[in-house]
Amino acid sequence: MSEVQQAGPGDSAARSMVDALVRTRRTGLAATAALGGLALVVGLAAKALKDAPAKEPAGKRPDPAEAAGATPFDHITVGEDEARTMLRAMVAATLADGLVDAGERKRLDDALSAAGIEADGRRWLEAELADPADVDDIAERATNPEQAARIYAAARLAIDPDTLQERKFLQDLAEALDLPVEATERLEAELAA
Repeated sequence: MSEVQQAGPGDSAARSMVDALVRTRRTGLAATAALGGLALVVGLAAKALKDAPAKEPAGKRPDPAEAAGATPFDHITVGEDEARTMLRAMVAATLADGLVDAGERKRLDDALSAAGIEADGRRWLEAELADPADVDDIAERATNPEQAARIYAAARLAIDPDTLQERKFLQDLAEALDLPVEATERLEAELAA
């Protein structure tokens, strides 16, 4: 993995990019999100995990936000590293069917502009599009079930899974993140509402 891919957008750019990408969706729940794209991701993840059986992956580190006393779904606690992972998951989901169509490319470009992403962020995105992360790379960065749910929710919001490859990517991502099936079903129900 290249240094550009590891570093990703800096400062608050990844959070801004995730927020902008979610906001560029013109249909469904994302289009009516009053609180912003990142807050929508966090809220959907919270609802998806509600009453889900607790499955703490072995060897995972505790979430620093939880240790600091914040709730695990407080959108302010989504750090830049987690937002970069969300962004990588969103790009990988977009490429799951092997191509970025004109509509998807326009959404990416619109999100870059809306987030005020400069040349470094654009270079990072181009590198990520050329060599997207695989589900195992994405999943290994999740440190707890809440973070895993947020990463999955971001990837799911990035696409309309209308191809077999996109649905397979989401299934593989959910499995790699160790998300309960009930959680992904709840998220789908929320998006369909």
